Amino acid sequence: MGSPEEPRRAEQARVRLPQLRLDELLEELQARLDAARGTRDRVHSLLEAVLSVGRELDLEQALRSIVEAAAVLVDAQYAALGVIGPDGRRLSAFHTVGIAEEQIARIGPYPEGHGILGELIDHPEPLRLAKISEHPASYGFPPNHPPMHTFLGVPIRVHEQVFGNLYLTEKRGGAQFDEEDLSVTSTLAVAAGVAIDNARLYEESRLRERWLRANAEITHTLLSGGEQGVVLALIADRAREITGAVLAVVAIPMDDTDALAVELAVGLDADTYRGVVVPREGSLIGEALSSATPVTSADVSNDERVSSARTPVEGLGPAVAVPIGSAPGAIRGVVLLVRKAGATAFSSSEIEPVKVFAAQAAIAMELAQHRADAEEVAVLKDRDRIARDLHDLAIQRLFATGMTLQSAGRFIEHPEASERVVRAVDDLDETIKIIRSTIFGLRSHEGTEGTGLRARVVRVAGEATPVLGFAPSLRMEGLIDTDVPRETAHHVVAVLSEALTNIARHARAGRADVALTVASGRVRLTVSDNGVGIPADGRRSGLRNMAERAEQLGGELELSSPEGGGTVLVWWVPVASA
Repeated sequence: MGSPEEPRRAEQARVRLPQLRLDELLEELQARLDAARGTRDRVHSLLEAVLSVGRELDLEQALRSIVEAAAVLVDAQYAALGVIGPDGRRLSAFHTVGIAEEQIARIGPYPEGHGILGELIDHPEPLRLAKISEHPASYGFPPNHPPMHTFLGVPIRVHEQVFGNLYLTEKRGGAQFDEEDLSVTSTLAVAAGVAIDNARLYEESRLRERWLRANAEITHTLLSGGEQGVVLALIADRAREITGAVLAVVAIPMDDTDALAVELAVGLDADTYRGVVVPREGSLIGEALSSATPVTSADVSNDERVSSARTPVEGLGPAVAVPIGSAPGAIRGVVLLVRKAGATAFSSSEIEPVKVFAAQAAIAMELAQHRADAEEVAVLKDRDRIARDLHDLAIQRLFATGMTLQSAGRFIEHPEASERVVRAVDDLDETIKIIRSTIFGLRSHEGTEGTGLRARVVRVAGEATPVLGFAPSLRMEGLIDTDVPRETAHHVVAVLSEALTNIARHARAGRADVALTVASGRVRLTVSDNGVGIPADGRRSGLRNMAERAEQLGGELELSSPEGGGTVLVWWVPVASA
């Protein structure tokens, strides 16, 4: 028989047991409530992030908002969004959060997509790492880069195509990225894909609107009778602005030569390119002209088709050359657009509107040619009318007057008066000869005296190439074929030929530059080389001939030797402005 205390102790134990279970249940409930509250707050934050990202219509700002939202959602110290380039293998843009600009500058260029970043490009699937350095694809960080251990990467898709990747590192508090972080980031990536698509569509619509406005402006200028130079400059300038190019160049084929001359240039160092003569063979512009299709270059500074032309390319990068016209044999020129170094290459969607603009340029040039032809026809018709009137009216009346005076002279008995009549008849005969000569001049078509000075200069430079061992660079500017008289043009060609011959014989140069300009009532020929210079005891007969030619025309020959070596020859004479 037990003690009376035992039932009492058993009862007390039964009372304490439910109390302990209740406390445990309450603690568990509190934990679940806290978790639910945390989940609710996180879902709320995710919704806010999705709405914030979706509101952005500017693509760059949308990408920035995505990175910032991702960092906040998973409590990451560092975040980045890498945009995959057109080749699908490298990153073309990189947006970061958490690293100051000064530190970015010390680290150096943005990553291109190697290591862990490249792993997501090659395998676009979510990737979560406890320690970056332990992954086989990891190969360390560049100098001055902050230490990073934990990692979370998620691809961003736009219409099933991978646009880029979200990279998140260093979860605050030393914790690891968990499954919930991965789920939240993946959800944000889906919303980001929609936002990016919307921003791109908006950007494309704005771009189309700008092209339409520019086309309307060009059309108005054309219909208003704008000059070819004005219309071409407007086309080049608008194409440069809309495509984000820093330089726009329009090159025109030269008559009777296998070269193109830069008619106009707008943008970065434009004065340097105006008048430059570019060979058709082996050049980017020449390739577009021959193929009648757009030709691109990823980087003109490393493209022999551009750098071999000896034009400055520092600071320049991607380029596209678009023919002015639509069919081989009917191409009137080439529009060249160049972006700054490091910029994105021209895409096919960007080139299409430029082709439309180039077609506008072809129309402008054709209209200008038709106007010039119409004006020439009008002048020729007027000359024919004047010649006909002189022949049918003036000459016949003068001839009749002379016959009358000859007849009347027989009846004049005074010797002095008879002599005066004879002299008058002779003067009338001379006047008839002068008028007939004028009629012949009026009926002679212009432009039958041979090719222009531009073409002759190109031909002389081309003939000197085998002797020099290299092609001299050419630059021509001004109204060379219009303002330079024929006799002066002969002297210019002779001086250029002599100068290039001297370089080939004596200079031992590896480069020669020729510049021919007409401005301020002067034609100026500059020929420079990087050779050994003119020796003090060298022969001067060729230089004397050039100097005498200049003096005959009221000009001068100037010689100088730059500090870097070589010779600079400047030959100039005055010309009458047209």
